[in-house]
Amino acid sequence: MAYRQMERNQMMIFPASIDEYISEDDPVRAYNAMIDAMGVDALGINWEPDKVGCPQYDPMVMMKVLVYGCSYGVRSSRKLERALHHNLSFIWLAGGLKPDHKTIARFRRDNQDVLKGLLKQCARICIDMGLIEGNTLFVDGTRFRGNASLNNQWDENRCKRFMKRIDMRVNEIMKECEVADGAQSGEGSWVKLKDELKSQRKLKSKVEGILEKIQTEGLKQYNSTDPETGQMHSTHGSFAGYNGQIVVDDKHGLIVSSDVVSDNNDTGQFADQIEQANEILEKPCENACADAGYSNADELEKVDAQGIQVVVPSSRQASGKEPDTFDRTRFQYNAKEDCYICPEGVKLPFRRIDRKRKFREYYGGRGACRNCRHLGVCTKNKTTGRKIIRYENVEIREKIAAKYEKPSSQAVYARRKEKVELPFGHIRRNLGVDNFLMRGLSGVRAEMSILTSCFDIARLIGMFGVTGLVKLLSVLRGKPPGLSGTANPDFARATG
Repeated sequence: MAYRQMERNQMMIFPASIDEYISEDDPVRAYNAMIDAMGVDALGINWEPDKVGCPQYDPMVMMKVLVYGCSYGVRSSRKLERALHHNLSFIWLAGGLKPDHKTIARFRRDNQDVLKGLLKQCARICIDMGLIEGNTLFVDGTRFRGNASLNNQWDENRCKRFMKRIDMRVNEIMKECEVADGAQSGEGSWVKLKDELKSQRKLKSKVEGILEKIQTEGLKQYNSTDPETGQMHSTHGSFAGYNGQIVVDDKHGLIVSSDVVSDNNDTGQFADQIEQANEILEKPCENACADAGYSNADELEKVDAQGIQVVVPSSRQASGKEPDTFDRTRFQYNAKEDCYICPEGVKLPFRRIDRKRKFREYYGGRGACRNCRHLGVCTKNKTTGRKIIRYENVEIREKIAAKYEKPSSQAVYARRKEKVELPFGHIRRNLGVDNFLMRGLSGVRAEMSILTSCFDIARLIGMFGVTGLVKLLSVLRGKPPGLSGTANPDFARATG
């Protein structure tokens, strides 16, 4: 059998253009068309073509390189620089431009506000296409490692312990110096001790500065590498990182908005995330759904007050377990007498109010449950008896819980996993993202915007194919956005 032989020195009469190396259905063309469809003005890029001095790289090209690189797991500036020299799709995308890693890193650092708006523009293009309806929105979050270490995570107690150890070491060094001076020998060791003494005092000064910041600003923790990271706890252990949030539309599972916070849990995020998504949609959604991690009555009430159907289960509803015989739900509340009545008919009157934690406490008092046949099962407290806590916003809790039980809400919640958890699976597994490269909330929000935009573009390619998507985007390019939540009429005509 004959073999095909390579020939690196083959001469060509007419050298091929860069465009001929990339086929019409190569995904890079879709990424290029999507960024072009957004436009310089919509992205907020400071475009100064007549600026004097050394010419800069085209910001739209830099934007395309960052987005396309993240879509295939090439995120670091050094890897992007290497790809711009060796990868044909990157060479085509940049038109032969070859910015170095410092230029790429500086562009990403100096244009964080522009990058944060990337997903917003991507979502609005999808709205113009009629692919995002905004009727039902799903919220979810996941934790990513930050560009920092827990070794640099400080609190007040750790600072004090650390300074105490430094003082002990300084005293030891001073004694060793005195011994070396008295013996008139070991001058080399004496010099090393002086250097260590200087280093220990410098370290103490640094820790004192951290302690002062914690105390003056009332911080619980402070990371000296990235002060805005939080201490995250997950099944993979504890680490310094951020909590990434996304809001996904029900129609095609496209991401509408993204955010990053420093909180370890999701309990205070529901209202903010729905509000951000509604701002992009320019209208309120009809249904807002999330898992039990978002079950915070204050947050749910903010959304419910807007007339939005909230579908969020309580922790008990999410577990799927029936309440026990003596669960608090088995106790009836008598609003007229402001008391609870237990399953045995005993009244538990109001006793005290906790204004800090916003609840009222009810219990029978001394001897109320002493002779009950369920003593030891319902409660083991013979002095006060069974206690019932009633939160101030218990009405909204019961209202949301009742809404969740409706068949229509159950149908919405059943679609939650396949819609909102898929993007995180794509980002973590397909893109290989486990941590953020940038530091600070502004930087990681920009990075999250790029990653979520990559998911939306990949999903659009799957729906229309590369050539189909490029054709549709060419219809929208340069056109003003359509009405809120409606497809652009030019796009409607193009799709028939």
